[in-house]
Amino acid sequence: LRYMGSNQLYKGSLATIILKLLEEKGRMYGYQITQEVKAISAGEFVITEGALYPMLHKLEADGMLTVETEMIGNRMRKYYSITHDGKKEVVDRMAELEAFIRHMQTLLNPNIELA
Repeated sequence: LRYMGSNQLYKGSLATIILKLLEEKGRMYGYQITQEVKAISAGEFVITEGALYPMLHKLEADGMLTVETEMIGNRMRKYYSITHDGKKEVVDRMAELEAFIRHMQTLLNPNIELA
């Protein structure tokens, strides 16, 4: 995952991005995931194949994703879908992320009241 801002800040976000995207969009293949992230972020986030596929394999091994292989034309394409466990993981990760953002806002702008 490459972010046009600070790379360190976004390094650990790849799994969350993938899971959330599959939760919202349904079944997708790898290249489609990279292009969707690029489009949604107006080019600010770029997921490289070298980062994407190992993460997809890890999420599958962890039971967060299922994989279906389909013949498209003369080539095989792998489609990834989020599982029930993956959906629970998204809820947990989004809650953690929202809490983190809230705490950072409080630390960096202690005079601003948060809703």
